[in-house]
Amino acid sequence: MAPTRRTLIRSVVAGSALAALPDLALSPAPAAAASPPGDVVGKVSVGYQGWFSCPGDGAPIGGWWHWSRDRFQSPSPANTTIVSWPDMREYARGYPTAYPNLGDGRPATLFSSYDQQTVDTHFRWMQEYGCDTAALQRFNPFGDEGPTRDAMAVKVRSAAERFGRKFYVMYDVTGWTAMQSQLKEDWSTKMSAHTASPAYARQNGKPVVCVWGFGFADDGRPFAPAACLDVVRWLKAQGCYVIGGVPTYWRQGINDSRPGFADVYHAFDMLSPWMVGRTGTLDGLDWFLTNVNAPDLADCAAHGIDYQPCVMPGDLSAGHRRHGDFYWRHLYNMVRLGAQGLYVSMFDEFNEGNQIAKTSETAAATPAGTGIRALDEDGTACSADYYLRITADGGRMLKGQLALTAVRPTPPVTGGGQPPGGDLAAGRPASASSQQNGPFGAGNAVDGDRGTYWESANGAFPQWWQVDLGATGPVARLVLALPAGWEARTQTLAVQGGTDGTTFTTLTGPVGVRFDPATGNQATLTFTATPVRYLRVRFTGNTGWPAGQLAQLSAYAA
Repeated sequence: MAPTRRTLIRSVVAGSALAALPDLALSPAPAAAASPPGDVVGKVSVGYQGWFSCPGDGAPIGGWWHWSRDRFQSPSPANTTIVSWPDMREYARGYPTAYPNLGDGRPATLFSSYDQQTVDTHFRWMQEYGCDTAALQRFNPFGDEGPTRDAMAVKVRSAAERFGRKFYVMYDVTGWTAMQSQLKEDWSTKMSAHTASPAYARQNGKPVVCVWGFGFADDGRPFAPAACLDVVRWLKAQGCYVIGGVPTYWRQGINDSRPGFADVYHAFDMLSPWMVGRTGTLDGLDWFLTNVNAPDLADCAAHGIDYQPCVMPGDLSAGHRRHGDFYWRHLYNMVRLGAQGLYVSMFDEFNEGNQIAKTSETAAATPAGTGIRALDEDGTACSADYYLRITADGGRMLKGQLALTAVRPTPPVTGGGQPPGGDLAAGRPASASSQQNGPFGAGNAVDGDRGTYWESANGAFPQWWQVDLGATGPVARLVLALPAGWEARTQTLAVQGGTDGTTFTTLTGPVGVRFDPATGNQATLTFTATPVRYLRVRFTGNTGWPAGQLAQLSAYAA
């Protein structure tokens, strides 16, 4: 497969622009947009891949398209292309995988973009969270994915019409060697027909089309400037408003941009420079604001071009998100700069970890032992829809419906606290009265991996294991587990709770709790909902080994 966007060379950013922010705030107001508000100017657009399929979904391409490296083998930790896990609770249908069960024991299933109900679910979310326009990605349709891409355009059109969203075609020319002639053919014979839909995006009265990839300095996009300019001019001659998805350093012709493309870039009606992978820090975003984005906007204004910068939530797998602060800083910087529209990268890009679609909240909703990070990866509980809610607030700020503010107004969980139904203990700090020599520490019981476990010093009951939930809240149910392959045993234990880590009251027990491989070696304890911050499990016996043992503890409010 040809190189994709995730293989682009990453830029090195030096320095901080934090000190420069006040000066920018006092500078003259940026030039007005070249175009009036439409379906992309003044709007939030989201990149929509729509490229996941599963066996049995009817997609012509067949197999686990984009879920696994070998699409004819079920996705698993050893055969995967993704770094984040979708929250599957609102999909009508999921497809079983070879991943381990989720941390709470549920089967690990994935969605298919080829299911109309999946596309409908995504566009319903766009409607609910203020995503105005979807940029439907379209790679070389003359290869084996062409029929599937054609069908996805129909499905997206149907969902956009149903949920009152706009959409446009975004050609990605990666690896498309005959792009100059075939893109024209594809638009003329297939994609232009979708402009008849009331949901097809228009700007300045013209149907919108985007071409992503001209000028990038990599082997996947070797096109000469003349060929690229020919395509842009041809699309404009068809009456289209043409957006260019261009390199980060398009204006200077350095780093990720080939030199000699200035005429190509200035031929577009709107420019949307790429940003994914360019920085993962707040200082980096501020550096780009001062040194790249502000001069970009000035260049666009001088040439009568609309400016639609790429904004991103951050790579979840790399720990960039900072529980929403990274995304909000990027939105804030671009709105205060005066950007004419925003392009969110991406809606459903679980491969790169920069998706805003609903994502697993905790280890309980993520395949156990895989190391895939959930939204609470830095210890802050976040609801599955958190990044959609940030997008909604960013859109309101863009449109002047929310005052410009550097302080993120979106709480990680609506109303504060923990996400409803989420595992309160996942990834939280744990301690114990003792541990057996070796890698048997207390943290093993909250790391989401059933293969690791805590074990107390042998032959010395009683022992206790404890977790700090981070905040006081109601707890009513625990799920305790041992490694799945262990032989059956009964542990005598009691559950205690407290708010200060020093004083504890008994919530349930002492009681003999049976762990049996026939029932997954896990047990559920329920009790009256009690406000606690600290949970302690006190062990006084074990029929299988002379120690307290715990591979996983999950705590729930109900």
